[in-house]
Amino acid sequence: MSERARREGAVDVVWSGDWVAERLGVALEGDGELPELLGLALRRNPKRAHLLVSNVLGKHVPQHPSVVYGAGYELGERVRALLGEDRTRRAVVLGYAETATGLGHAVTDGLRDAPYLHSTRRPVAGVAQAGGFEEAHSHATSHLLLPEDPELLAGGAEASVLVLVDDEFSTGNTVLNTIRALHESHPRERYVIVALVDMRSAGDRDRLTAFAAEIGARVDLVTRSSGTVTLPEGVLERGQALVAAQEAEQAAPAGEPIERAAPVTRVGLGWPEGVPDGGRHGFTPAHRAALEAALPGMAERIAAALGDDTRHDPGSGPRRVLVLGFEELMYAPLRLGTALEAALGADTEVRYSTTTRSPVLAVDDPGYAIRTRLVFPAHDDPADGPGDRYAYNVAGAGFDAVVAVVDSTADTPELHAPDGLLARLAAHTGQVLLAVVPSYTPHHKLEPAVLPEPLRGPDFSSYAPEDVGWLLQDLSDTELEAPTEEREEAIQSGGAHYAESLPVEYQPSAEYQALFTAALGASAARIARAVGTVTETVLAERGPRPVLVSLARAGTPVGVLMRHWARHRHGLDLPHYAISIVRGRGIDATALRWLAAHHDPADVVFVDGWTGKGAITRELAAAVAEFEASGGPAGFDPEIAVLADPGGCVRTYGTREDFLIPSACLNSTVSGLISRTVLRADLVGPDDFHGAKFYRELAESDVSGDFLTAVTARFDEVAGQVDAETKELLAADRAPTWEGWAAVERISEEYGIHDVNLVKPGVGETTRVLLRRVPWKILAKRGAGADLQHIRLLAEQRGVPVEEVDDLPYSCVGLIHPRFTRGATGADGKAVQGA
Repeated sequence: MSERARREGAVDVVWSGDWVAERLGVALEGDGELPELLGLALRRNPKRAHLLVSNVLGKHVPQHPSVVYGAGYELGERVRALLGEDRTRRAVVLGYAETATGLGHAVTDGLRDAPYLHSTRRPVAGVAQAGGFEEAHSHATSHLLLPEDPELLAGGAEASVLVLVDDEFSTGNTVLNTIRALHESHPRERYVIVALVDMRSAGDRDRLTAFAAEIGARVDLVTRSSGTVTLPEGVLERGQALVAAQEAEQAAPAGEPIERAAPVTRVGLGWPEGVPDGGRHGFTPAHRAALEAALPGMAERIAAALGDDTRHDPGSGPRRVLVLGFEELMYAPLRLGTALEAALGADTEVRYSTTTRSPVLAVDDPGYAIRTRLVFPAHDDPADGPGDRYAYNVAGAGFDAVVAVVDSTADTPELHAPDGLLARLAAHTGQVLLAVVPSYTPHHKLEPAVLPEPLRGPDFSSYAPEDVGWLLQDLSDTELEAPTEEREEAIQSGGAHYAESLPVEYQPSAEYQALFTAALGASAARIARAVGTVTETVLAERGPRPVLVSLARAGTPVGVLMRHWARHRHGLDLPHYAISIVRGRGIDATALRWLAAHHDPADVVFVDGWTGKGAITRELAAAVAEFEASGGPAGFDPEIAVLADPGGCVRTYGTREDFLIPSACLNSTVSGLISRTVLRADLVGPDDFHGAKFYRELAESDVSGDFLTAVTARFDEVAGQVDAETKELLAADRAPTWEGWAAVERISEEYGIHDVNLVKPGVGETTRVLLRRVPWKILAKRGAGADLQHIRLLAEQRGVPVEEVDDLPYSCVGLIHPRFTRGATGADGKAVQGA
């Protein structure tokens, strides 16, 4: 048995403060629970050498999320009982950065009816300070108070009770400094101090009593446990010397290679619109209700990304998972952790902790509270400049997967750097997921954001202005394009999301352009028939004047054609808009708010070109539910109407055949010269539309008008067939079969890909793979004919093998290179044959 394994077996009988107590003579005395709650460690700090390490705070020691949350929630229930219903409704809770931000939030949840604010060490541009204070013994002293509502901390005779929450109440200096500063400007009659442990000396206890009398207010204290720390003379100097000796002994040679690196995958949470990432600017009971409603769905997304199927297949998926928060961002990952516990069940152990600014010595001994530490550079552009950050008790802890949760402000190149947090985690686990919570930007309550207006041609797109209003912002002057291989490597490594950049626009060869023209001539009537059928179905089932909202950009040519059909056959002038939806990040909530402000949400019909496996169908349903749960206007029907539904994913379609839709053959030049949509935090604010580019320079190659003309010219010819097919469809059982999704899952496993996002079924999606991604191979249904001519030509041009297969519900399926790095391609950027 190894020494590490022998010591691990003794963990349950060794107090995690023994190592420090034996060497420095530090003694911890108190009630019986105290040793279970606290351990001891040492840190390099000129003011205090020892560190009380909580086992239930979720900062330094990974703990079950339910235990961490329950500790705070129970304290909140005790405060509620102390204050009574009336005073609880008028309470405001203030937590301390960084260690008590999550604890304070959990205490607030226990009160149930109170708003929450925590101090912060991150200045936010444009947000005025409502106060600040210093923390005398801390390594990082300045605390800022940045509430969105300037009246949140206001006092007065009938004002709210102020509840102050910290992880430990040691000397009481920090809390008393806070009360004194706030009491001078906003006096109150009552304060409640909440902490996990009360470690004050007798002198400190007397000082609190005198302080309360001095300000003329009642000050109550609610804690879980109490005790004292006895520090022998000279402990600070001896502790500093011990830290220095240990650090010298542990010094590792520079440039030590990482033996293994787990994959890093970005997972879209679908964070509810309008819900803050935490209490930095305030968090209300309404925010809490919206978050509670969205948590199960977010946990399901994380569970799916982990590859967990324990609910149906016990023993599958990761057995031990860590949800790792980020400095002050403690509550959001904590609640994601509690929801993930519920989603994964008892077969999977979920733990929770967060990174920290606090430098602590690590000693791999069961009698010491900090066994290991990971060191990485700060990745949120902190006000105090660059510096090291830490994750404790993660390395060597046996986690099969780590879910790293950061806010979008901290989703920076430093996070993804070779020495960044994600790389450090990847060396110590089998899988790393990155979940990004959107950083909340406060708005003054008296100055609501003004919604932007739609863009229209000819200023934006080559479509006629009445054909479509683009609920997008113009990013035409921003450099967003990146080489296909570079984008693919970044996407698959977790270093970037596909919507943060654009592929270089494919410029078709003369041969390919001729193929498009021939395909359009051959399929125009077939497309016209599908356009007519889906439009008539929408008119019959969704009212006489639906509002068409196409999913940019593949859905936009179809939306324009549906609008033309309605005008041609019925004289209707249907409104039509294009909106952005991003797989893994949801729909443009600002655009939904604009639609609700100008139309009845019940009239909105979402339109797309075709279905593949149904990922966007599911994304839209989840996004609309989350939008409404977050307080957005209700009434949107998430069902999509599509031209072709080969995947069996929707009820409203023109056909379920998988055939060549010529608008899938090209990119912007058949879609009004508009790029794919872009969602990037530095370009798209919380009240902005998602972005896109207008490629004016490609006007000479634009065939958007030619496509519309060719299809609309066949409307009269197919009218009789449309009437018959619509009548038949309206009477038929059109329930989704999800046949395509099942096929994609089967293909993913058969070909060893194990990621359905890399399997793109159908002619349209396969074309996209060849135009925008790094293809691995193409599966073609044996006997498929003219519909695949352009697929075969593109595959030949990129050096991609085409494999003829049987038993395929689609005409073809495109497989993205499943383990792509630029070493997997030839010098010319083509996928290696047989790779």
